[in-house]
Amino acid sequence: MRVWNNWKKLFFLLLSINIGIVIVVFLFIFWPVESPDYPTKEFIEEDAGAEFTIRSGKDNLSELANAYLGKLPKEDNFTYMISLEDEVKLLGTIIAFGAEVPIQITFDPIVQENGDLVLQSNNMSLGLLRLPQDRILKYVNDRIDTPEWITINPKEEHIYIAITQMDLKSNFRVKVQQFDLENDQISFRIKVPNKTLGL
Repeated sequence: MRVWNNWKKLFFLLLSINIGIVIVVFLFIFWPVESPDYPTKEFIEEDAGAEFTIRSGKDNLSELANAYLGKLPKEDNFTYMISLEDEVKLLGTIIAFGAEVPIQITFDPIVQENGDLVLQSNNMSLGLLRLPQDRILKYVNDRIDTPEWITINPKEEHIYIAITQMDLKSNFRVKVQQFDLENDQISFRIKVPNKTLGL
């Protein structure tokens, strides 16, 4: 009789754990996602100064972006990198239950009228899990401490990069002029404000 009671206790304990896991997964999937606040758009043309055009390629920009991302604080169990091919790809892994789970998000870059950049997601995967795309982007957002000029919006499934509001030590202002990955043509406009030169 005692064995039967122990078996019943273990059965109900296991059942409770399974129900708890199912509830947590449902909450994770169906909990509403809030839209973040975007920075106010700035136009560098409004500042007095000289403008210069800088051209780059995918390889150089990938190296620069990954060097910058490497300095951002993030959780120890989450590693990632950017790859520029015909699309922008965020590739990474998370450690879950002692195993590496691959994560991949591909984006279409869209240049904004003021020179900022929107990365609109078009495909996402988190291992073999079939989670809603906004949940995967929310997971990424919760694990990367981005600067104020980068806004991850899980609800709209995109990342807004306010290039025009980047903090540069030189006080230069930057905007995206062209971001054509298929033809490897990427260019930026650099504004050197007169006040930087003491004019």
